[in-house]
Amino acid sequence: MVMPLFDTASTMDASSAHPLGVTVPRPGVGPDSALPSSANVAVYAPGVENLEIVYKAPGIAWRRQLLPNVTHGVHHGIVEDFPYGSRYGFRAAPTSEALPLSFPMLDLDDDAGQPLLLDPYGRAVDQHEGFLASVRMAADFDWGADQRPRLHWRNTIVYEAHVRGQTMLHPDVPEELRGTYAGMAHPAIIEHFKSLGITSIQLLPVHFHLDEMHLQDLGLTNYWGYNTAAFFAPHPGYATKSAQEAGPQAVQDEFKGMVKLLHAAGLEVILDVVYNHTAEGGPDGPTISFRGLGEKTYYRTDGHGKYLDTTGCGNSLNFGHPRVVQLVLDSLRYWVDEFHIDGFRFDLAVTLCRNADNEFDPHHPFLVAVAADPVLSDVKLISEPWDVGYGGWQTGRFPAGWVDWNDHFRDGVRSFWLADRAAIESGGQGGSVARLADALSGSAGLFEASGRSRLASLNFVTSHDGFTLHDLVSFDRKHNEDNGEQNRDGHGDNRSYNHGFEGPTEDETILAQRAQSRRNLMASMLISLGVPMITAGDELARTQQGNNNAYCQDNPLTWIDWTRTPESHEMLRSTKRFIRLRKEFLAGQPHDFPARDEQSYLHWFDHAGQPMSMERWNDPRHRVMQLLLGSDDGTLAGLVVVNGSTSDVKITLPEVTNDDGTPRRMFELRLTTSPLHEIRQGVRVASGETDLIEANSINIYRT
Repeated sequence: MVMPLFDTASTMDASSAHPLGVTVPRPGVGPDSALPSSANVAVYAPGVENLEIVYKAPGIAWRRQLLPNVTHGVHHGIVEDFPYGSRYGFRAAPTSEALPLSFPMLDLDDDAGQPLLLDPYGRAVDQHEGFLASVRMAADFDWGADQRPRLHWRNTIVYEAHVRGQTMLHPDVPEELRGTYAGMAHPAIIEHFKSLGITSIQLLPVHFHLDEMHLQDLGLTNYWGYNTAAFFAPHPGYATKSAQEAGPQAVQDEFKGMVKLLHAAGLEVILDVVYNHTAEGGPDGPTISFRGLGEKTYYRTDGHGKYLDTTGCGNSLNFGHPRVVQLVLDSLRYWVDEFHIDGFRFDLAVTLCRNADNEFDPHHPFLVAVAADPVLSDVKLISEPWDVGYGGWQTGRFPAGWVDWNDHFRDGVRSFWLADRAAIESGGQGGSVARLADALSGSAGLFEASGRSRLASLNFVTSHDGFTLHDLVSFDRKHNEDNGEQNRDGHGDNRSYNHGFEGPTEDETILAQRAQSRRNLMASMLISLGVPMITAGDELARTQQGNNNAYCQDNPLTWIDWTRTPESHEMLRSTKRFIRLRKEFLAGQPHDFPARDEQSYLHWFDHAGQPMSMERWNDPRHRVMQLLLGSDDGTLAGLVVVNGSTSDVKITLPEVTNDDGTPRRMFELRLTTSPLHEIRQGVRVASGETDLIEANSINIYRT
C-alpha cells in the first residue's frame, strides 16, 4: 500500500532540542501546539545528517516527517497528528542536496522488515513479528497516597527475584496472573515476603530486552533479561495477557500497580538495571537504535573505531560522553519519578565508571552526577563492582552513597563451610577462621579507603548467577548441558561441595549434612554486619539441577517450585528464624549501629573464652571462634560461636560482668544450626561456663 504523499518541505520550526524524546510542545509553539496530538520530538543522532520520524497514529496509515532542526547533534521538530498511543521510529533521510519535497512509502504493517530506529527515550516498545516501534505514552496513573518506604540500609534485607519465575508455579496465584507484574503483587506472594521477613524486592531486569541471535537459533530465550534495548520502557512480556492485548498503557499501569501494592505492604522495589551495554551487541549485531543514530558516540571505541568491550556482550556504552551520561541519568530519574522505584542495582557497574584511559575512576562524572542529583541521591544505589575488562574488579572502591555486592564475602563464606570442609574430609587442610571473621564483621577494611562503613557491604552467598543454595551443597561441578554450549558456559570456580555424592540422593546422612550446610551458609549471611541479600527460592531449597548459568532457561528449571517438601519446609522455617533473630538484635542497638566504627562493637574470643591471638587467627587447625557483639553503652546483645571443625568442641563462654563488675551475665541459646536446635533452644549458660557446639555448626546466644 502506498501512503499519501506527505509534505516535508517545511523549514525550521519552533521546536526545542530539550527535553529529549517525545514531549508536549512549549505553550505557544506552532498553530496547533495546544492540541494533545501535537508533540515536540527530539533525538540525539550525531551520526545522521538528516533524520525523519516515521509514525502511525491509531487508525491512520504510516506517515513520515523530516525533523527540520539540528542543535548540537539533536534533531528536533514539531509533529502534528501524533496522539498518545502512536507508534513511531526514526530513519536517516536523504541528504539535503537530494531531499525531495515529499516521500512515497510502503505501509509498514505490510512490510515488517522495514527498519526503524527506536527512540532512546521511548516510553514503550511495540513488538510484532520482529518489527519494533516506540510508542508515545501518557503518564496518567492514580498513585493515591503511595509513599516510598525509605528504609535505612541497616534494616534492609534484599530479596533478588525474577518477575516471571517467582509466580509461574505458585498454586494460589490465578493462572492468568502467573509470571506477571500483577502476579508479583498478588496477596499470596506478598504474604510470603512478609512472613519471611525481607524488606526489599530486587527485580531482575524489567527494561525492554531482546533475545540474542544465538539463543534464538537454539530455541532458547534470554530469561534473565540482561540484554536491554530500551532504557525507559517496561518489558511487556511480563504483563498479563489482557494488559498486553490492551496495549502499552495497560502494561505500564500494571507495572505501577505492582509497585503501589508492594509499597502498601511496606516493601521496597529495587530494579536490576543494565546500562553497561545494549542489545545491539558487537559490530555485526542488529541495528536497533543507538548504532543507527550515532554508533561512534554511544559506544566506546579505540582510536581506530574498534569497539572496546568490557562487558563480554559485544559493546560497551560510552560513559565518557556527556549525552550517554545524560541518557542514563534521565532514565533513572524517570523510573523514580514515574514508577516510584526505591533503588537500583547496576549490572557490571565498573563499565559505567571507566575514564578516557578505560580505567575505573571512583570520581567519574557519572558517579559525581548521581551524588549531586536530588532525586537519585535519595534512593538505594547498589553496584555490581566488576566487569570483564582490565582492572575490572573494584569491590570496595565505589564512593559514599553506594553499596557494593561483596564477592569477598561470598567466596569467604563458601570456602569456610564448603570448600574447606571438602578438603578436610578428603584428608587435606582447610583455611583458618580469619577470612570468615572478616566476612561476618562486614569487611570493614575493604570499604575503609572509600570512606564507607560496614553498611557498604551487600552480603550474599548466592545470586541469580551461579548455583542455588541447594545446588551449592549438592554439586561439585556445573551441569549446564541444557544451555547448548557443551557445558562450557558458567563459572568453574564455585567453591561448592556435594558432601560425597554428586546430585540427587536418598542417602539420609548426606541429606542431613547438606541441610546443615545450607543453614550454616544462610545463617552466616543473616547474622553478618552489612546488608544481606537472599536469592529467591533459596529459602525453599530450590534446585536448578546443577545448572549454574540458567540465564536461558525459562521453564520449571528456573521457576520457584512451591511444592512443600520436608526439605523446603525445614529451610523456610530456618530462614525465618535467622531473619527474626537479626531483626531482634538490631532493634536493641543504637540507630547508627554498626556504622560508627570508632565504637567498640566486636570482641573476638577463642574456644577457651580468651581473646583471639594472631596465632589462633592464622592457624588452619583452629576453626573455632566466638564473636561477642556489644554496643557503646556497654549493653551486650549477642554471642556468635562458630565451629568449622569436623568434631564437637567444648567451649568456654567469655567472662562478662555487669557494669558494676559483679554478677556474671547469663547467655541464652537462641539458635543452633545443628540438628539439635529444637532440643537445645533456650538453654542458659553463665559467662565463663562451658557449653558444647557441634561439628560444622553455629550457635547464637543472647544476653
